[in-house]
Amino acid sequence: MELSHSTSESRSGRFTRIIIRQIAALPYRARGQGIDAPVDVLLVTSRESRRWVIPKGNPEGSLPPHAAAAKEAEEEAGVRGAACPTPIGSFRYRKRRKTGASLMFDVDVYPLAVSQELGSWKEANERERRWFSLADAANAVEESDLAALIRSFNAAEFNGATRQNGVLAAMAEKSKVGPMFAWFQRLLPQTGGFFELFEAHATSVVAAANALGRLFDDGPGRAEHIREINEREHDADNVIREMLHTVRRTFLTPFDRGAITSLIASMDNSVDEMQAAANAVDLFEFEAFEPEMRDMVGIIVDSARLMAEAIPLLRDVAANGARLHELTERLVRMEGHADEIHRAGVKAAFERYRSGDAMPFVVRREIYKHLERIVDAFEDVANEIDGIVIDHS
Repeated sequence: MELSHSTSESRSGRFTRIIIRQIAALPYRARGQGIDAPVDVLLVTSRESRRWVIPKGNPEGSLPPHAAAAKEAEEEAGVRGAACPTPIGSFRYRKRRKTGASLMFDVDVYPLAVSQELGSWKEANERERRWFSLADAANAVEESDLAALIRSFNAAEFNGATRQNGVLAAMAEKSKVGPMFAWFQRLLPQTGGFFELFEAHATSVVAAANALGRLFDDGPGRAEHIREINEREHDADNVIREMLHTVRRTFLTPFDRGAITSLIASMDNSVDEMQAAANAVDLFEFEAFEPEMRDMVGIIVDSARLMAEAIPLLRDVAANGARLHELTERLVRMEGHADEIHRAGVKAAFERYRSGDAMPFVVRREIYKHLERIVDAFEDVANEIDGIVIDHS
């Protein structure tokens, strides 16, 4: 059990308050393929009070925190998937121990994209598990910090609302020109379906990332996951071709043409590298996925989720600038974390194979290279979005 200490003053002098740190997983899945598909999270009942909680436990010295959280999710909720090594936040709660003491716990929460639900698992007879919508899950848990974390996990409903009004319509509402503006808008050249194309491309990226997560999770259907990644890349190619054609033929664009093409290109780079990674796995018949590889894929899956939340918010940059900055800041921070994992993984592979056959190291370095490029592409997406926010907020 890992302990975190903070000091406080009392009349009798200084004393140390001990806060116990725990780890938890937030298992989630989308109810559909679209980037605005509602997201469900899995809760389990606690063994004693039978209240709804997320799978959690104490850190294990032999495991990284996110891996320990994934282990708790498998043991308590019977689910497996890609766990992101970067926590989405933390919450605090107080628990009464068998001794009668009531102690404070700080819990770091790691998102876990569920790819497998087990029919039987370690604590199946001790807990109930149930999928909840985000709103229902937030209402079901008792900890207010955890409820806020769950509510903020995905903004599908908010994104749906922003989609209903384009930039010109928002201008009409603010200026109160009413029917006159509608008449003027009909005289303008077509403005294209840029936002719809961005969101269609993001849908392909998210689906490819989820398939990559399943591939690196050693689950069944290896060939099918590789095929899906290739198909999603082809879908994304179709979207980017349509986007470039739309840029050329459109008189009015929501952003600078260079910003549009740069953003869609960085998004496309991410799915291109997903295809390259999957094809490398296929070409080399690689199966021994290392922990660092899975960790990087966990970051990729969560990066795709964050990108998918950000893209619809571009429909109203002025109103959504603060939230966009939060999302891009997290994407950049995750890229830095992925760089550390990448270096550690390549170094470990080099140490393992430095005195023997070099081919296993070459294969691993190739796969790591593509995984790193995927995360780099998401950082590029974040930077492009930041540029748009600066220009239009």
